[in-house]
Amino acid sequence: MKGLFFLGLTVSSLGFAQNQTTDSLKTKEIEAVIFTRRLPVAKEIINVQKDLDSRNLGQDLPILLKNQTSIISTSDAGNGVGYTGFRIRGVAGRGINVMMNGVPYNDSESQGTFFVDVPDLTSSASQIVIQRGVGTSSNGVSAFGASINVVSREPEEKFYFKTDDSYGSFNTYKYSAEIGSGKFWKNRLSVMGRYTRIHSDGYIDRASSDLHSYNFTALFEEGKTKLRLMAFGGKEKTYQAWNGIDRKTWETDPKFNISGAIYDSNWENITGFYDNETDNYRQNHYQLLWEQGLNAHWNLETTLHYTKGKGYYENYKQGDPFSRYSLPDLVEGGQSVEYSDFIRKKWLNNDFYGLVSTLYGKFDHLDLNFGVVANQYYGRHFGNVTGVFYPQINRHEYYRNRSIKNEAAGFAKALVKIRDFEFFGDLQLRYIDYDTKILMAGDDEGADLNKNWLFFNPKAGVNYNIGNGKVFLSYAHAHREPNRDDLFANKDTEAEKLHDFEAGVEKQFGILSLTANLYYMYYVNQLVLNGEINNVGAFIRTNSGKSYRRGVEIGALAKLSEQWEVSGNVTVSQNRNLDFKIENEQGVKDMGHTQISFSPDVIANLGLKFSPAKNFQFSLMNQYVGKQYLDNTEDKNLQLKDYLLTDFNARYQFKIANNEVALKLLVNNLFNKKYVNNGYVYDASPYYFSQAGTNFMFGISWKIQ
Repeated sequence: MKGLFFLGLTVSSLGFAQNQTTDSLKTKEIEAVIFTRRLPVAKEIINVQKDLDSRNLGQDLPILLKNQTSIISTSDAGNGVGYTGFRIRGVAGRGINVMMNGVPYNDSESQGTFFVDVPDLTSSASQIVIQRGVGTSSNGVSAFGASINVVSREPEEKFYFKTDDSYGSFNTYKYSAEIGSGKFWKNRLSVMGRYTRIHSDGYIDRASSDLHSYNFTALFEEGKTKLRLMAFGGKEKTYQAWNGIDRKTWETDPKFNISGAIYDSNWENITGFYDNETDNYRQNHYQLLWEQGLNAHWNLETTLHYTKGKGYYENYKQGDPFSRYSLPDLVEGGQSVEYSDFIRKKWLNNDFYGLVSTLYGKFDHLDLNFGVVANQYYGRHFGNVTGVFYPQINRHEYYRNRSIKNEAAGFAKALVKIRDFEFFGDLQLRYIDYDTKILMAGDDEGADLNKNWLFFNPKAGVNYNIGNGKVFLSYAHAHREPNRDDLFANKDTEAEKLHDFEAGVEKQFGILSLTANLYYMYYVNQLVLNGEINNVGAFIRTNSGKSYRRGVEIGALAKLSEQWEVSGNVTVSQNRNLDFKIENEQGVKDMGHTQISFSPDVIANLGLKFSPAKNFQFSLMNQYVGKQYLDNTEDKNLQLKDYLLTDFNARYQFKIANNEVALKLLVNNLFNKKYVNNGYVYDASPYYFSQAGTNFMFGISWKIQ
């Protein structure tokens, strides 16, 4: 047991070990997942029903994945509902390529992943495939820390109705209903639909979330033809909690939220808070997936997709000048009025659409993939204000700009088996054109830019099969364009380049399954977080010259008996800038070798599962995260302390007539640890995003068949 502790832990941390369990759950795998299992890359293939269902009680996907290898999850509201995010190998969400059924999910301009826009996504997923490092060519932007593909569930073969309801700390609750038709129309067609409502007051003051989510899937199967029509998305309204608090406030009043604060006339005391300091957004996804078997060797998968997003965030702006909003000063009683209070709304209205197509070839000792991707993003940014004391100022538009981003890519992959060796090659060519224009200038919003990039991304690797395991080596070269904010801050921001070297082993030793992976990621012009945030809580990035991330990742799963199971993972790494420079009033200062921000040297997870009966399960999960810095200067005043968290999870399943019932309990931060896992730097001082102490969720799932 002691030796296993130092291996870290979590059942789903072993991508290859999943092969032995998913068959029993009858999980249908798409061609891309089947192909990924054989690749010489560091990966995890998570069976959602087996590994995440008992904890899926309303928290967002990044929180559900927090115990996976090399992952740290964050939450603005402090309890995992609302705005959440993750980092993998120290790389923030904008460096992680997220896909849904192979369709890019990262926002084309910001490159961010906003899971708050698709709440309860996990409830409609069958598998989640995580590739750490560059991984293999896929769709969307290049992966600079990892890629994640969320694979949706297909409708079941028999009729069912299911509800999932939960309640917990901070008035957090989830109501979900799902219905499936089963197969009909000569056994060819099946449909299912889900609606979910999630609410939470949040751990942080006023950090409330009101979330709505839906999913509809229709499946048609006839011979070698399979068509899936999917519509899913959500609507969110969250009270803003992206400002954080300083260290003194965190020590005395960790729940304090300054967002929406209204001050007295002397700007000394807070007299109240604006009740609608909120973020509001709706996002709808439509996907048509066509799978066509051409013959015994070739299979074609093509997806047409369209995503519509529209929303705004609202602020109370106290004492702003009229000139900021391109308004003339007012005259009252013969006196000129230059300042007033306003209600400001900043809008985003965007469309994203395109095509993804992959041809799969399978022969005795050769597997081939050929893929093409073509996407376009069209975004409109605009803002308006309404006067608080001057109702004649009503929804005055003061800026507008638009952006168009076109992307086209093609790739070819081959996996050749020669005796006990499998040789892998992957070539990708990717072209991006980004054009943005100011249509109405105001408030320093927007820019006039036209940028384009052409990237060639080669990859190669080899597996050597050793009985019920394998050893692998791989190399990948990748490029990634800067995002909208990077270019607005500095139009000369360079594209990132990465050389990723990976070596690993996957092996079964009796009751012990083991994975071990060495990686060395060498960057040129890596865009690292500089510790500062913008006015919507997004981290600002800067090119860091030359840098690297290197480490070892180990995962283990031990089935000690029918009742006891131990599993886990640990990452020990070094993440360093080699020639980092900062610019201040004194000029440019060379900082030399420094630790990359938000990149702890140690991340480990250790868990224990006990099943006293077939339908009864308890588990404990521990996560340790080492110290990390808020910026790249290694200033100890800007350091987040290490922390150790323990979560408890229980599940009891039983039947009433033909109804399947499951009772679930999740207790997070069991020992009430006061900790911070995210923050930023303002005026050379640290600011923190407080996280909740002990909190719980209790749920009941009821399925009628």
